Amino acid sequence: MTGFERSFVEIDDVSMRYGGAEGTLALRHTSMRIAKGEFVAVVGPSGCGKSTLMRLVTGLWPCSAGSVIVAGKEVAGPLSIAGMAFQAPTMLPWRTILQNVMLPLEVVEPHRRRLRGERSMYEEKARKLLALVGLAGFEEKTPHQLSGGMQQRASLCRALIHDPQLLMLDEPFGALDVFTREELWEQMAEVCRILKPTVILVTHDLKEAVFLADRVLIMSARPGRIIAERTVPFERPRSLDITYTQPFQALVHELREHISAARRGAEVSASPVQEAPHAA
Repeated sequence: MTGFERSFVEIDDVSMRYGGAEGTLALRHTSMRIAKGEFVAVVGPSGCGKSTLMRLVTGLWPCSAGSVIVAGKEVAGPLSIAGMAFQAPTMLPWRTILQNVMLPLEVVEPHRRRLRGERSMYEEKARKLLALVGLAGFEEKTPHQLSGGMQQRASLCRALIHDPQLLMLDEPFGALDVFTREELWEQMAEVCRILKPTVILVTHDLKEAVFLADRVLIMSARPGRIIAERTVPFERPRSLDITYTQPFQALVHELREHISAARRGAEVSASPVQEAPHAA
């Protein structure tokens, strides 16, 4: 993890089974390390447990075995230091965009206690976030007045409004058309450059993973585990032009080979991908 000093997320030998002892084993002996400020993408075949992994890291579900440690503490419940954005923006239709963005402040401490006395400060912060993703002037609109891409930008602002140390992205751009998706990749990269959260992105889009991430982790078919990792060698900031270059396309193809092998229950040679049972 060149350029990163210490682990912020530590997942050690985690397994997750649904439905009791005879239920579905979603994850098995899964381990990884993610450094503070690092952007990591997790890819793998459909149903491999990527979203399950997200829920375990944020404390929405307890793991069946192993441990999850975030910011030096074992995860035992929902994390207030985490922000999440999903494939569907899930805006509340009766609230304005500004009010939707500020919603986590009504729940997450210490912001909840401060909100009444410092509302103008928080509103200004929300407006700055919206401006950062190109939504200045849309604060008082309601969700139905915005396109799907604009709603997803607002959803990203909502995930960031309480200054999360950990940003969890579960297919946040998957439902968008390719042009909107690529525009949001650039905005996402700029937001991360400015705010510097630790980011875990779950995606099926290998091009997206390579464009955004510092490292890409590859999961096996269910029950999922980390079978390989790849450090992304391209310097930041990255332009979309890089996606047309041979080195970029070669890395995407290399990752695709891993996914195809994972679907077949096989594992391809790791060179130059590093096999990573503990993804350090």
